[in-house]
Amino acid sequence: MPITIGAKRESDFTDPIGMLGDCHRRIERFLHVLVSVAKQNGGPLDDEQRTALITSLRYFRDAAPKHTADEEDSLFPRLRRTGDAEAIALLARIESLEQEHECASKVHDEVDQLGQRWLDQLTLTVDEASRLSTLVGQLAILYRRHIEIEDTEIFPVAAKVLSPADRTSVGAEMASRRGIA
Repeated sequence: MPITIGAKRESDFTDPIGMLGDCHRRIERFLHVLVSVAKQNGGPLDDEQRTALITSLRYFRDAAPKHTADEEDSLFPRLRRTGDAEAIALLARIESLEQEHECASKVHDEVDQLGQRWLDQLTLTVDEASRLSTLVGQLAILYRRHIEIEDTEIFPVAAKVLSPADRTSVGAEMASRRGIA
C-alpha cells in the first residue's frame, strides 16, 4: 500500500482493536478492486488490472484468514468470558458473524479459483465471468453489513470491556499469527 502524507497512521499490535478496524479498511479496498476488475466481464486484463487482481486474490487468500482468526480465536472468546452485560448482549451477533466468516471463506475460495483461471487463461467464459461477478457482489453485500456490525457494535464494546491484559494478549496472538515476535 502506498503511504499517503497526512493520512491517519495505522494501529499496531499494542492496539489490536484498532488493527482489526484497519484491516477492515484493507478488506474494503481489496474488495473494491475485485468489484472493479470483475466489470471487465472476463476479457483480457491490462497490466495494472492483472497486478491488482493478483494482489487482491493474494490478500484474501493469505491475510484475510488471519483477520478471521484474530476475531474468532482471540477477540470473540475473550468477549464471551468477560461476563460483562454489554458483551453478553452481543453473543448472538458474534455467532452470526462467525457463520458469515464461514460463508465468506467458501465464496472467496471460488473467487480465487475463477481469478486464478482468468490469470492463467487470460480470459473467462461468459458463464465464468458472470459467476465471478455474482460472487464478488455477494461478498460486497456480506462485508458491508458484517464490517458495520463489527466496527459499530463489537469493537467499541471490546475496547470498553476487555482488560489491558486481554488486549495485550490479543495483540500478541495477532503478531504471532503473522510471524512477528
